[in-house]
Amino acid sequence: MTDETTIVPLLEPREGIPPVIEDPTGLARVVRAFAEGTGPVAVDAERASGYRYSGRAYLVQLRRAGAGSALIDPIRCPDLSELDAALADAEVVLHAASQDLPCLAELGFRPRALFDTELAGRLLGYERVGLGMMVENVLGLRLEKGHSAADWSTRPLPEDWLRYAALDVEVLIELRDVLHEELKASGKLAWAEEEFAAVLAHRSPGPRTDPWRRTSGIHKVRALRGLAVVRELWTLRDSLAREADLAPGRVLPDSAIVAAALELPRTTKALTDIPAFTGRSARKHLRDWLAAITRARALPEPELPQPSAPGDGPPPANRWMDRDPVAARRLAAARAAVAALADEHRMPTENLLQPEAVRRLTWEPPAVVNAETVAARLRGLGAREWQIGLTARPVAEALARLEVTGGD
Repeated sequence: MTDETTIVPLLEPREGIPPVIEDPTGLARVVRAFAEGTGPVAVDAERASGYRYSGRAYLVQLRRAGAGSALIDPIRCPDLSELDAALADAEVVLHAASQDLPCLAELGFRPRALFDTELAGRLLGYERVGLGMMVENVLGLRLEKGHSAADWSTRPLPEDWLRYAALDVEVLIELRDVLHEELKASGKLAWAEEEFAAVLAHRSPGPRTDPWRRTSGIHKVRALRGLAVVRELWTLRDSLAREADLAPGRVLPDSAIVAAALELPRTTKALTDIPAFTGRSARKHLRDWLAAITRARALPEPELPQPSAPGDGPPPANRWMDRDPVAARRLAAARAAVAALADEHRMPTENLLQPEAVRRLTWEPPAVVNAETVAARLRGLGAREWQIGLTARPVAEALARLEVTGGD
């Protein structure tokens, strides 16, 4: 931990704020410069989460030794495949890579080798792994993080936002180098490399079935007619948000959808009596909202949505004791074993072994419980080899003790 009195504010990029690349000629210069650079490439992307419908990138930042820093406007330069090809052999350094990899892939930029500084921090036991705190605790430098939640679709981008963006990659390689040495010294480098490879190999699941069921607060809606209102309003909102490229919550908040599903308003006056429908965006489509509610009210009984069916996984853990007390005791024993190991290796339990893997293992354990069968089950549930090597035997022993004692 860095002493507070020695922390140095990082206020300006070393070479100043680089110009934003907005045309093919400028992009070609960046490609040449980064191809001629050496060592890892620091990369970051800024999105407009909470403002825009899509998760696309609105600014891409890069830095490499010998090339300096670059800021690319992916709206004007939407194809980074040539940059991707030029950096095919380079290790790419990202912080919280899983957040940025999808939007970078949309631009044709797909790293082959990765170092994730957030994930490295987790494996090393750092309590706070946001980029700002990692830079502060590891390098003794303070980043200004005031624009992390800004609307990066804004054009032109203000100078102070560009300064912030450039600083996000300014010392990312230095952070990577220190963390790499710490991973090596602690014997965790191979674990980290396996985790980085898993991040790169991960593929996003396909579209959700009935995505409207993810509406926040839907658990309050018990009536089938109310669920039909949620479905109709959610579907209409999604269409309007997609068309306008706005975050759905800016078109109509979830709270408005749930309130309408509970109150089932019949008139515009009744609809506007619901506070969440009084916002400017919501009022713009009052007639459409009311028409959607009316459609839901008119649906024949067989066409009403039914309560969601149970998934293929175990129930929520807080219901296990009622549903299957023996499984609940298995879960507690496995969790205790994993927690003890996590403490021993100074990392969060969820990084030592995925909680979903623990739940599925203990809800439906192997017929014969031993280190080999538990390892095979964990492997089938997506656990990495380093995780299996650490946890399979202690978890198997914890479960076996329960079988011997009868769960007492």
